[in-house]
Amino acid sequence: MTVNYEYDGVTASDELETYVKGKLDKLFSKYEFIVRADVFLKTENTSDRNSKMKTSIRLSAPGPRLFAEETTDSFHKSASEVISALERQLDKRKNTMQTH
Repeated sequence: MTVNYEYDGVTASDELETYVKGKLDKLFSKYEFIVRADVFLKTENTSDRNSKMKTSIRLSAPGPRLFAEETTDSFHKSASEVISALERQLDKRKNTMQTH
């Protein structure tokens, strides 16, 4: 399992990467079929102060890629919400997968 981070208008943060990696590790241990995660962290130029930090995560797994994004007032909060959205998608994907 590999995790790639991309920053747009944000300085790289080891603490933020560790936080996101910890959340993703829980998904990787629960759903073994995940191959890779791409994490995109971006600051939006909006007039609303409460929606400037955007986190997007794309997961590579069998079938179509899974994607979720959220914009909130902090990267930690948006990352947590994105992970929750991806977990719902992974549950649906796992239910439709057939074993041979």
